[in-house]
Amino acid sequence: MADPESMQQYLRETLAVVAGRPGRTPGAPVGPGVELASTYIQPGDIDPDLPVYGRYGNATWAALEETVGGLEGAPEGAVAFASGMAAGAALFELVPRGGHLVIGATSYNTMLALAEEHRARGDLRVTRVDAADTDGVRAALADADWLHVESPTNPLIEVADLPAVCAAAREAGVRVSVDNTFATPLLQNPLDAGADVVMHSATKYLAGHSDVLLGVLVTRDAVLLDRLRTHRTLTGAIPGPFETWLALRGVRTLGVRLERAQRTASALAERLASHPAVTRVRYPGLPSDPGHAVAASTMRGFGAMLAIELQDAAAADALTRAVRLWVPATSLGGVESLVERRRRIPSEPETVPEALVRLSVGLEDVDDLWDDLVQALGR
Repeated sequence: MADPESMQQYLRETLAVVAGRPGRTPGAPVGPGVELASTYIQPGDIDPDLPVYGRYGNATWAALEETVGGLEGAPEGAVAFASGMAAGAALFELVPRGGHLVIGATSYNTMLALAEEHRARGDLRVTRVDAADTDGVRAALADADWLHVESPTNPLIEVADLPAVCAAAREAGVRVSVDNTFATPLLQNPLDAGADVVMHSATKYLAGHSDVLLGVLVTRDAVLLDRLRTHRTLTGAIPGPFETWLALRGVRTLGVRLERAQRTASALAERLASHPAVTRVRYPGLPSDPGHAVAASTMRGFGAMLAIELQDAAAADALTRAVRLWVPATSLGGVESLVERRRRIPSEPETVPEALVRLSVGLEDVDDLWDDLVQALGR
């Protein structure tokens, strides 16, 4: 692999392309291959610098981890997992047993369900807080052990002031993790804002083609890093080499994909804001959005996720049935544009409006996407 220190000279869009590649040996492949192996030759005493068994390490994992870690400013601090929720489960294991977890109230619903499972077993005390309310977050940290937030949030597209909440957590002696899935490392880097751990559902923008389940955690803390790697080894929450390779291939085009999708999302948000069937547009790129000022000062772009609210749930459901180009499906961050009424999912928090429709903007032509929304809204 490339020397991590030599990678620091490059901007993130370049890092996404060049990190994790083999050295420039004549005759070597340009990119890393898929290492399919469950066991490795090691006669005699175990050499800790050599691979031993497939659950302990894999060269394909290492390539992805170097790349995502480099993008987040911690090239040697990333750990890949079998899914975003496998990463989330490992993350919550870092919270002290019996400790107090403060979590964003509109975090991904399965993360909220996992936190509730820990609470029901008596493992953790859990407090939900509005991640965009900095004063509210600060107040909740008084006796907390860990703060977990998303920004922008899923699916309300709210924006947390990460430098402010991380500073408040540091003052209170509270560890912080940030789910950076929506923003990606190209738009913000929570470690630089003071977070201890960054989480990615690499299933989404990093892999980018709706064909992989994968998660990644990134940290600069050597103790936390060791605990995360140990958790992965002991629980077997390991990613498959082929899925890892697909995710790495997806990261190579993250810059161009996100640039196109973000530009289209911005245009669609502006058009939807004036459509008579839409009662609200949630997108931090709009000057009228509550999160606009914070996003403009703390992020390098506004992302490609937006949400709209219609008159009622029936209208929202009708929209998802009437679209022809947009795909009515869950998940996000792929090349295809997806649309979903989130409250159709039973576990979605009640804080999410019934008539809210989440839009994941892909790479189709903006006018084709707009025309499809117009005909669907007209029905």
